[in-house]
Amino acid sequence: MRTVLTCEHGGNSIPARYREAFGGHEDLLRSHRGYYPGAKELAVSIARGLKAPLYSSDVSRLLVDMNRSEGHPRLFSEISKGLGRNEKTVILQRYYLPFRRSVESAVERSVRSGQTVLHLSVHSFTPVLLGNIRKADIGLLYDPGRKKEVAFCLRLQEVYAGLLPEFVIRRNYPYAGRSDSLVSSLRKMFTGESYLGIEIEVNQKYPAGDLLHWHELKKIMLKGLRAILKEYCYVI
Repeated sequence: MRTVLTCEHGGNSIPARYREAFGGHEDLLRSHRGYYPGAKELAVSIARGLKAPLYSSDVSRLLVDMNRSEGHPRLFSEISKGLGRNEKTVILQRYYLPFRRSVESAVERSVRSGQTVLHLSVHSFTPVLLGNIRKADIGLLYDPGRKKEVAFCLRLQEVYAGLLPEFVIRRNYPYAGRSDSLVSSLRKMFTGESYLGIEIEVNQKYPAGDLLHWHELKKIMLKGLRAILKEYCYVI
C-alpha cells in the first residue's frame, strides 16, 4: 500500500489579482471559513513521518474550494461568485485544476504500478457551527459502501481509542463520508480494491489551544497511522 496525503484547505492566501474583491473580509479569511486551522500542520507531520507525498493548497477556500467538484454550488464563495465568468475560468485554470490534476495523476501512477493507494485527506473542523457544539475530537470519514475503507476506519478508530482514551473519535462525523469532495471524485475514477479515500478531521480547538498539547496530539495521530500501516504492509 502506498499513501498520498492532501490538504485542500491549508491556507487563506488570496492572489494579488483578487485582493481588492476581498477587501473588508480580513476577519472572514482568518476564520475557519477562510481555511482550516491546524490542517496543514497535521498533514505535514503525517507526510514527513510516513515519508509520503503531500499535495496542499494555500489558496483560500473563499476564492475557490479545492474540495468541491466543478459545478458544485459552493465551489465559489459568496465573495468570489461575484467575479465575472472569465475570472472564474482563470481561477480554475491557475489554481483549482492544477491541484486536482496533480493528485489524480499521483494516485493513477501508483494504481498503474499495481499498488493499492491510501489517500488521506486532512481537514479540521470548527468546535461550534451555527450554535451547535461538535461532539467529537477526531472524525474519520469514508464511504460505507467500500469494504476496505470501512475496515481501515474501524481499525484506526480502535487504535486511536487506545492511544487517546479521553478523546471522542467518531466515524463519518462531523460530515458524511460520501459528501462531495476530492476523495469522492477519486472514488469515481478508481475501484475500491485499488483506492481507499479517507478524510481525517481534527477539532480546531486543539491547534487553537495549548501548543504543546497540539504538538503531542500530532505525534500520537501519526503513531496510530504507523501502527495501522504496518498491518497493511506499507511501502516507502
